[in-house]
Parts: sequence; C-alpha cells; structure tokens
Amino acid sequence: MRRVKKLIPASVLSAAAVAAAAATGAVPAMGSTATAAGAVVGAGQQPVPAADDVVGVGSGGSSNVFDQLSYDYNKIVKPGASHLHSWDATNPVTGMIHDIIVAKDGCPKAPRPADSSDAIEGSASNLLGLTAGTTTQVGTFCTDFARSARGRAPNDPPQGPGGIQFLPFAIDAVTYATSAKTNAPARLTTAQLAKIYTCAIRNWRRVGGRNAPIDAQLPPVTSDTRTVFLTALGSGRPIRPGRCVDASRGENLKNLPAENEGVNKFVQGPDVIFPYSVAAYLAEVYHSGPCLNSSCTPVQTVTCKPRQGKNLFSCDTHGRMVLHPIDKTNPTTPFPLPRLCAKTGCPVLNAKFTPAFTQKQFIVVRWTAGTPADIPGYLLPLFGPQGWVCNSRTAHTDMTNYGFDALAKSFTVKSLIPMKMTC
Repeated sequence: MRRVKKLIPASVLSAAAVAAAAATGAVPAMGSTATAAGAVVGAGQQPVPAADDVVGVGSGGSSNVFDQLSYDYNKIVKPGASHLHSWDATNPVTGMIHDIIVAKDGCPKAPRPADSSDAIEGSASNLLGLTAGTTTQVGTFCTDFARSARGRAPNDPPQGPGGIQFLPFAIDAVTYATSAKTNAPARLTTAQLAKIYTCAIRNWRRVGGRNAPIDAQLPPVTSDTRTVFLTALGSGRPIRPGRCVDASRGENLKNLPAENEGVNKFVQGPDVIFPYSVAAYLAEVYHSGPCLNSSCTPVQTVTCKPRQGKNLFSCDTHGRMVLHPIDKTNPTTPFPLPRLCAKTGCPVLNAKFTPAFTQKQFIVVRWTAGTPADIPGYLLPLFGPQGWVCNSRTAHTDMTNYGFDALAKSFTVKSLIPMKMTC
C-alpha cells in the first residue's frame, strides 16, 4: 500500500497510492526508499482499509503485482463491497522494516510484516502474521492472506483444521546479476556461486573471469530473493554467507542494497555480483517507466512517471545490471535479452531455467473445511478456482507485465513450469 495526496472516488479504492497517482503520471518512491506505506486516502474514506475489506501482507517480491491486482480488482467491485488491499514489505518514505501500521480499521497498531515468514507466522510480537488470528473490533481478521515466496515449512500449521492453505498463483526465479561491464565470466555454476558466497573463492580469475577481487553482495535478511538464492546454493538448506559478503567500505546491516534494485551504491562496479528476481528484472526493464534520475532518488516523493502502457506500480531501477545464466541454463527467453520488446511480445521467464532457483509464488489463507480448495468462503470470489485471480484476463496480464509466469486455468497460455495448482 502506498500513501497518496490525490483524492480518488470512493468507487475506486486502491490498495496502493501509486494507482491513484497514475492519474497524474507520477509513481511515488519505490524500493529501498519507498516500497509501501499506508492505505489510500480518498474523499470521505478512512486512511486505512475498512474492517470488512480483504487485506494481505508479505513478500516484497510480489508487492508490486498485488498493488496492481488490487487497483484493477477494486475498479470492478461495487462501492459497498469488500475491496482488495495489499500492504507492501517496507515503508515507502523511510525504507524502514517493521514500521508500525494499522492493517484495517479497528485493528491494533502492529509491526508491518516484512517477508513471507513474517506474513505467515503470527505471534504476540507479530500480530499481523496470519496464524496470530488478530481481529478487528467487529471480529473480522486484520489480515486475510499472506503473500509468500516460499512453500510450506516444517513448522507451519498443517493443511487441515486450525491450519493454513498454500495457493500457488505464479512462478518466479532468481539468478545473479552483475554490471554490464564486469570482470565476472559470462556464466557460473551453482557450485561456483556457493563458493563465492561462502568466500572460498575471492577472485574472478578462479572461475574464468579476469584477475579482480569479487564483491559479493546480498540484500537484507528479510529479502525473499536472498532466501531463495541462498537456499538454492545450499541444495535446499540456506548456506551461511561468508564474511567477505556485503563487506564494502561503510556497508552494514542497516544499509544493505535493497532487493532487486541495481542503483544502490554498493552494487556498482565491475567486481559486483548480486542475486536478482527474474520477474522483477523483466518488469523493470520492459514494463516500467524510467527513474527521474540515475540513482532513482525520489523527487518530492516521486521516483518515476510511467508512460502509457507501462506498469503503474514499478519503476526501472535495474541500473546497469544484467542477468546471467546458471548451470548452463538461461534465465529468460530469449537470452541474451534484447534492448526492447519484439513485435511478438516481451521476454519471459525461461521454462528450462535451473529448477533449484525457480520459486513458486503463493497466496496463503486459513484452511477451511468444505469449500473449494479449502479456501475461506469469503475469499473464493478472489482466490478460489472460479475466482478473479484465476480467471480474469486482467489479472493474468498484470502478472505477466510484472514478470511472472501466471498460473491461470482459463487461458491457453501454457504454464512454463507444470505444477499442481489451485486455479
């Protein structure tokens, strides 16, 4: 969700301020400076979602696409009906993690969930995690779903009474990126990447590159891109990064480069290597407006102005970074990536990319007996097998434009990575 200054009609209640700002052609600050703040404030509206609205929290990787889904869904529902809202992973003005928000009207003030696990695993100190079951003053849940870039973990509640249900809706992948002018080789293997990030290899010459030190970078520990990447390097168990990682002068845990952005000062230069979401990269390069300046520093809270046909909720923050193959598999089709989309379409995720680095995107809800796919009845119009996310061409287009492989049953487009799914 993003805060906006512009008032919008009550019939178009967006989950993110960028949507309303689209009317003026301005996208509020994104990424490390601003990825999400509060709810939209419209004429006669409350500054937070209503108690009976549908509200989600969770993974930063799917924040932008859910802003867009919320915007498009809310345009078609009646003013008195429940609207869709999705809180992003970090504060848009400060970049702060776990800042205090009010998820819905009547909910207690609580820390914003910053990643998949935060959004799922509720506790006394994490009231907005799905399993906390925190309710509004009128008894509705403060969070109705979690956006997750991970599947079910061993400690998660079961798929049964009192448990939760994971609903896959899209596919993403994580690869590594470097500067376009780099001392790294054109491609690396999983084993080489693991040695780089555990500091067993410290010079690019040892993996076929030039004689130059390796500057291995990672986003913050709350980043799902980081988690997926390190888990793939450890064959299912995250490796522990070595002390050479995120070790640039002046770098510390409080100022690590934001995930899926190539403009931070710590990811510049020919020696850098940095994990990157393929979906985020495709969305930034082919479907987003350019930043107002080279560092993507907000100008009066605005980072970019989307051109016609571009995403409303993302800016091109890839900088000079380029994606690379892993284990002789290319992250996109086509590859190498062209400068512009072809007349036949824009590049997409490669179906044959290394499976370990492929990540399913989930909507996580409370398990409910006796309903299709065990989804709470009030969420079926949105997330059920016959719901809007599964069956709407608009939702499918949104997911594609934000770089994901959309899993939607009503389209002839074959899913890139076959899997059992809810839709």
